[in-house]
Amino acid sequence: MGRRGTKLRDLVGAIKDKASQSKAAIFSRPNTLSLLRATTHNLHTPPNPKHLAAVLAFGHSSRATVSAAVEILMDRLQNTGDASVALKCLVAVHHIVKFGTFILQDQLSVFPFHGGRNYLNLSRFRDNSSHVTWQLSTWVRWYAEYVENLLSTSRVLGFFLGSSSSATEEERVSASWNGDLIKETESLASLFERICAQPELDLSLNGNRLVDDIRGLVGQDYLSVVNEVSIRVTEFGDRLSCLSFVDSVELICALRRLENCRERLQLSSNLVKKDLSESLWDLISEIKEKFGREKENREDNLVVALRKDKGTESARFGDRVFKFNDSVRFSSGRFATNYRHSLPFVGSTE
Repeated sequence: MGRRGTKLRDLVGAIKDKASQSKAAIFSRPNTLSLLRATTHNLHTPPNPKHLAAVLAFGHSSRATVSAAVEILMDRLQNTGDASVALKCLVAVHHIVKFGTFILQDQLSVFPFHGGRNYLNLSRFRDNSSHVTWQLSTWVRWYAEYVENLLSTSRVLGFFLGSSSSATEEERVSASWNGDLIKETESLASLFERICAQPELDLSLNGNRLVDDIRGLVGQDYLSVVNEVSIRVTEFGDRLSCLSFVDSVELICALRRLENCRERLQLSSNLVKKDLSESLWDLISEIKEKFGREKENREDNLVVALRKDKGTESARFGDRVFKFNDSVRFSSGRFATNYRHSLPFVGSTE
């Protein structure tokens, strides 16, 4: 489909948007109207900040109103076949995670209400309307998986990543169990892997403000992930001597997963402040070296302990068998004869 077909599609999309918004206005559905305005069919423009602000404003309403708004948003996301609408719905969800009020985030985290988990079900999403929508479909699939992983990681951490509630994280981390911190590190590593799996930017999407907006949001999350990982890796540096063998193995595996993302992340132009991530890689390398030295010390101590224990056992065995002041009786006369020449016999005057 050429430029004429794209223009026709945009016109049809604009008509659909106008009709849907007029219907919502007639039936006095402010939730639906705001969400429709934030998730239009335009391929090239991100949601209007004013319309996103209206969506976030639902968070100051009653729980019932917020619940209805989240359900409308998720239903629109899961039922649309339009790539631009799907991406804008995901942008709205992403904004709720980053900037939403507690009640709005809470209702999002428990959707669907019968299961308590988010099932975006967009892994097979395809919009074959044009070459541009085909390319955008790749971004829909990746972005949906990323947002779902973001929600999952937020559940593991106990707060929404990038929100203001993470300000006192160092204090909380210092009081956490080793196993909990390892799970959090593994979840953050999964989010790192999703970030570095970001699709290549096709030429047809150069200058596409919708895609640029998504890349900017993910770039902000990247800084938050680097910060959260750094806090935990630093804490593990102080705990190496008290980690169990299983915890040590799991930690090293998580650190290796993070390091495997390094090269791909460095090629991403939308990830700013790369000097911050370089500090993370240096910190991970330092912890791995400290872990290696700690492992060697443990092995050396184990060898010394085994040798000491072996020597103690030998000494005890010698004390039991060859102590000269003890009486030794042999049932065989041959043994008695042989040992008379080497050991003083009990009661002998020699």
